[in-house]
Amino acid sequence: MKIGIAGVGHLGKIHLKLALASAHYDVVGFFDASPENAAQVEKDFGVSRFDSYEALVDAVDVVDIVTPTPFHAELAAIAIQKDKHVFIEKPVTQTVAEAKMLSELLKHHPVKLQVGHVERFNPAYLAVKEHKVSPLFIEAHRLAMFNPRGTDVSVVHDLMIHDLDILLDVVDSDVKEVHANGVSIVSPTPDICNARIVFENGCVANITASRISMKNMRKMRLFQNDAYLSIDFLEKSVEIIKLFDEKPTKLDHAMSLDTKTGKKWLTMEMPKVKAVNSILMELETFAEAIQNNTAVDVDLEAGMKALVLAENINAQLGKQ
Repeated sequence: MKIGIAGVGHLGKIHLKLALASAHYDVVGFFDASPENAAQVEKDFGVSRFDSYEALVDAVDVVDIVTPTPFHAELAAIAIQKDKHVFIEKPVTQTVAEAKMLSELLKHHPVKLQVGHVERFNPAYLAVKEHKVSPLFIEAHRLAMFNPRGTDVSVVHDLMIHDLDILLDVVDSDVKEVHANGVSIVSPTPDICNARIVFENGCVANITASRISMKNMRKMRLFQNDAYLSIDFLEKSVEIIKLFDEKPTKLDHAMSLDTKTGKKWLTMEMPKVKAVNSILMELETFAEAIQNNTAVDVDLEAGMKALVLAENINAQLGKQ
């Protein structure tokens, strides 16, 4: 399929490189609002540069929107109305109202739209999803060293939204209440945020995101009645500790544990994590959904739910 990239900044260049390497796509060209950056990318990648976004959209079947968030809604709307399939980076739009506008457009233009919540394709998360996941308590830390790129939005929309999307994917329940605190240090919007999210089914999530940390960290821990699951999105590793009422007959490494309710048995495993390029995988599964006319992995509704939760958290921060 013919694809065009809108926005070739840091992440856009990665998308462009991977689309060029994919057998699913024929890269027709790209558009970037910066003439200097566009000229350099055209030179470095040998890909045609379009002078206008509309001209790019007219020349392709699929548009990959990797621009700053404030431009997502407008660019996606143009593509949808021209009946082009749209891959759009997270967060799907800057506001929920903009996402709802895109939802209305999709009712009249039945094209495919996928949101780039790339952690859904992280090999560590894919390994955990092969197990039964029904958490009662979740703790997540997503910490990053400061980078001016991305500070056009709060840390909630920039970093935390990755974990919000994962939460909504693993917890089979609606959000009941949200409590949040945040601090602005070097940006006009919050750079550090902690949110406590309570779900209708009783699950509680404690989520922290920071973009002024001394080190990078992307970890999530899930606790449920029969297991503890640890996901390291950065190192792409998984640990699973399971609790059994009786000694597992098929496992010879179970450890006994004396409790007030009797003896229990613990097992620990580190599932093998397959090496995959998460961005390439999300782009290629999107292509397959278009070609086979099947549901995309992360649709507009999922992107909107994460955005609704992010706006709820930001609203809490505004009350501080």
